Amino acid sequence: MRYRPHLSALAAAAAILTGCQPQPSVAATTDALTLEAKIPLGAVSGRIDHLAVDLARRRLFVAELGNDSVGVVDIASGRLLHRIAGLKEPQGVGYVAGGDMLYVANAGDGSLHRYRGGDFAPIDVLQLGDDADNIRVEPGGDRLVVGFGKGALALIEATSGKKTGEISLTGHPESFQLDPSHGRIYVNMPDAHEIAVIDRAAAKQIASWRLKDAGSNFPMALDEAAQRLLVVYRRPALLAIFDTASGSVVGQLATCGDADDVFVDAKRQRVYVSCGDGALAVLERQGDAYRELGRIPTVSGARTSLFVAGLDRLFLAVRARGGEPAAIWVYRPKGG
Repeated sequence: MRYRPHLSALAAAAAILTGCQPQPSVAATTDALTLEAKIPLGAVSGRIDHLAVDLARRRLFVAELGNDSVGVVDIASGRLLHRIAGLKEPQGVGYVAGGDMLYVANAGDGSLHRYRGGDFAPIDVLQLGDDADNIRVEPGGDRLVVGFGKGALALIEATSGKKTGEISLTGHPESFQLDPSHGRIYVNMPDAHEIAVIDRAAAKQIASWRLKDAGSNFPMALDEAAQRLLVVYRRPALLAIFDTASGSVVGQLATCGDADDVFVDAKRQRVYVSCGDGALAVLERQGDAYRELGRIPTVSGARTSLFVAGLDRLFLAVRARGGEPAAIWVYRPKGG
């Protein structure tokens, strides 16, 4: 995701909201996540973007945007296994287990690179267009969806790497989620100040959802069990809850600042928000409402993360700072 200035560190908060205006926070911390390990990434400078996982091999792929590389971390041994160099501001990474392939989307030249998952040998490169960004692998792993340009989603056949279609949008797509139960794609478009609702079968936009007086909607997660779409805004820093059936806003909750990723822990009915202001916010769903359990201090700029249900771990990307190298911080959820 493109850079936005982050805010100063915030205290933690706990509150239940079902109305349409966030309320002041109450300082709190939580032990819902335990810092289990720090895995150094070595000589990596600049901003780190998104992550993906090869679950079978227990490998984590790290888009090292500022370093023009992708790091490959061996989770079991807690060490850097390999680094793919020579890229142009990699933002999105996606692993396809069926074909054992790694895809990397580059903002710098709009390219989509494909590599063999076993030895990271390059396969081919597809030119998409300006600012190639987030990658999502469809359920079943037959197709990828890649956001790029001033407003488009590319549809990519996973096994061949060929582009089979394109969905036009009214603004650059940031985070987006595939909703198999409704046959939709929800797309955050902060420049257009909206969430686009896409009919996957028709490959076209069918609705636009907006939140008045809120902007910079970058992270997004889908709580399928609750039929809720969770969208995090940066101006102001809040999490908005949309009913996926109606598109109506059913709640808002103040959260940490400069958020770039949000994930649902379905096992515990929790939500994890990673923020560049130096915090992880942990929320819990209770019926139709969400409440914040508290915030865990991290470091400034650590705003991208990945929750892997298959490993029951949250991975946080921490850029190099001072005398400390870049690293992946590994958190273990508590309870459940």
